[in-house]
Amino acid sequence: MTNNPLANISLDTIDGEIATLNLGPTHPATHGIFQNVLKIDGERILDAVPTIGYIHRAFEKLAERRPFNQITPITDRLNYCSSPINNIGWHLTVEKLAGIQVPKKVDYMRIIVMELARISDHIICNSVIGVDTGALTGFTYFWQWREKIYDMYEELCGARLTTNVGRIGGFERDFSPRFHKLMKEFITEFPKGLHEFTSLLERNRIFMDRVKGAGPISAERALNYGFTGPNLRAAGVDYDVRVMEPYCSYNDFDFVIPVGDRGDTFDRFMVRQMEMTESHKLISNAYKNLPEGSHHADVPEFYLPEKEKVYSSMEALIYHFKIVMGETPIPAGEVYNCVEGGNGELGYYLISDGGRTPYRLHFRRPCFIYYQAYPEMIRGSVLSDAILTMSSMNVIAGELDA
Repeated sequence: MTNNPLANISLDTIDGEIATLNLGPTHPATHGIFQNVLKIDGERILDAVPTIGYIHRAFEKLAERRPFNQITPITDRLNYCSSPINNIGWHLTVEKLAGIQVPKKVDYMRIIVMELARISDHIICNSVIGVDTGALTGFTYFWQWREKIYDMYEELCGARLTTNVGRIGGFERDFSPRFHKLMKEFITEFPKGLHEFTSLLERNRIFMDRVKGAGPISAERALNYGFTGPNLRAAGVDYDVRVMEPYCSYNDFDFVIPVGDRGDTFDRFMVRQMEMTESHKLISNAYKNLPEGSHHADVPEFYLPEKEKVYSSMEALIYHFKIVMGETPIPAGEVYNCVEGGNGELGYYLISDGGRTPYRLHFRRPCFIYYQAYPEMIRGSVLSDAILTMSSMNVIAGELDA
């Protein structure tokens, strides 16, 4: 079933004392509030039963009681390591239902912001893998680039972690002069920082000995579980939503989809390393070729007017009131829209009955899907490898539980 020769080991064949160990729900190595009840013989894991739902916040039911524009802050709390991708994915879903066409400039701005979020997400995942092998230096050094990205978020929307960035139809505001300054510095300096982080871990013998062979999964099993994103690509399947179902003009750019062949922790680390390079290329090309034009579509029934106009124009005041109070008419219909999130295919299944709120909204959270495979991936391994496997899967509790 997996590449692990001990994966199908029977409890009856073990000589010695079998212990039950709770890994979580508040163990710092779980990087979130979820639990795994392990059956172990010494250091060897014989079986595992995951328990989820500790921070279930009923996002989908909350969304069914809120106007469409007020759902964006709810999506922030899914994978909070790459909130802008969640935000923009939701906006694209509503635009698909309402038939809104955004300017090319909005597409390129969204690519820039989403790829910054992808880099931020991968920085967290890969630097934490290093920490869990005992290598703290890479984490403390590489973290500065996440902060530089957060500085750009803050300049764009006023927030750093839970961003609520963008609006249905585009962005609240255009890139500011300071954002342009920060962006140019990032494009110039980030490759050097990534190279230095790479030199600390990628060919480090101690690191390689710890992560190679840890938590493997085959391409067949990954597909059977419904894996997407870096975890699927690490197993050798080159599926990427940005290529298979292009959105936001991703098809204007050429980029490589990194893949592995063993599906182990080292491959998952390497796929994310290479994806950061590709994301940097996408940001550079989109920024260099940023079109002229408006930063939002001409859809006054969805897009909040400027505050100065609200104070002086009756039409702007009416639209402001209708949008804030959720009185904008939404077409009835049923759509599914997905984007390539930091952890894989992030989907929104939306049913509208034409009312002021969604009739039904379901989030396809990649974490929830691939976490089902965790017991199989760690069965037969030692406890320290189980920690590394969890880190390399990048299980985010907010996205797991929703």
